[in-house]
Amino acid sequence: MKLLFSESIQQLKTLPTREILKLTQGNDIISFAGGLPAEDFFPDKAIQEAFINVFEQGKQSLQYGITEGHTLLREEISKRMLLKGIQANLDQIQITTGSQQAIDLITKVFINRGDTILIENPTYLAALQVFQGYGANVVGVNSDDDGMDLDDLNEKIKHYQPKFIYVTPTFANPTGRVWSSERKQGILQICKQFETILIEDDPYGEIQFDKAADYSSIYSLHSTNDDFNPVLYTSTFSKIVAPALRTGWVIGEQSIIQQITKAKQTADIHSSMIDQQALYFLLKYFDLDQHIITICNEYKKRKDQMTQLLKQYEIPAKWVEPQGGMFLWLTLQDSKINSAELLKKAVQKGVAFVPGTVFYTGEGEKNTIRLNFTYTPLEQMQIGIERLQHVLS
Repeated sequence: MKLLFSESIQQLKTLPTREILKLTQGNDIISFAGGLPAEDFFPDKAIQEAFINVFEQGKQSLQYGITEGHTLLREEISKRMLLKGIQANLDQIQITTGSQQAIDLITKVFINRGDTILIENPTYLAALQVFQGYGANVVGVNSDDDGMDLDDLNEKIKHYQPKFIYVTPTFANPTGRVWSSERKQGILQICKQFETILIEDDPYGEIQFDKAADYSSIYSLHSTNDDFNPVLYTSTFSKIVAPALRTGWVIGEQSIIQQITKAKQTADIHSSMIDQQALYFLLKYFDLDQHIITICNEYKKRKDQMTQLLKQYEIPAKWVEPQGGMFLWLTLQDSKINSAELLKKAVQKGVAFVPGTVFYTGEGEKNTIRLNFTYTPLEQMQIGIERLQHVLS
């Protein structure tokens, strides 16, 4: 029988990060490839108690819920967002099955085949896959350590008239970069000028190593006196609680959220109500802010350890010291190195990373790699970096 799969599914490729994770299963491989938080710091006891609280509410806790998401959880999210300078009422918040679904639903709402999306280059790999799956024309905007080049953005908006722009301005995946305040203000003004939607993906924003530093979201820079905020803000509990709960959210203008809700009804009716209710009880009775401080302190130790080891073992690469998030982005000094080919040798030596080329639209820098520093315990990290040195020598 000839199976007639859709064009969109045929052009999709399996995520390289998922394939790399499969390679490392059951083997003596130290993996810096996955974007994984450290399991040692999951608040498992608190999560268990939260689920007990759910079942104590009776059998109605097992019933269908509304598509927009559990009302009490959205109220808690609204309170937490105020700490980031984001004001959002319940009608401006849509719960999603992870922030990945948020990206998918937004794309479904706005993109017809052939429409243009502007992105940072490099950018989040799974977002690229979503955009390509909808047949979008994905165009990279020149970027540096401070964010998008606003002159290049201006020119490309005029030329391509994109449906939206997608950015991760705070501790980006894969680069770990933080946009400057000037660039954040600049892109907001440009989006208002050209009436272009801006997707601000912020899964890592709370993992910041200097709690006194101001990493304002682009969404929060919008004046409440203005008529329309072009920013859609997405985030998730995956990095600050646990990924298995698969709960994220989108905040935006009510007229857009209504369309996202319609799109979600065709996807899964609503995200898991048990998980949403458990998260509500967790936020109500668990000190999440203190937990975030704990993981930030530990992740900073691991980041410092990794950068020290890279220097100690004289890894021939340059990088920008991340001030938060989960990733180090290395540019190898030898521009002729193809990191995809290098990975094959690395796996044989017992260490894994993600080749940088998969994060680009179009031709990317082949001599780049992404390392995750949050998952690997300190004692294993040295072994992994030593193996990486052997691969590069």
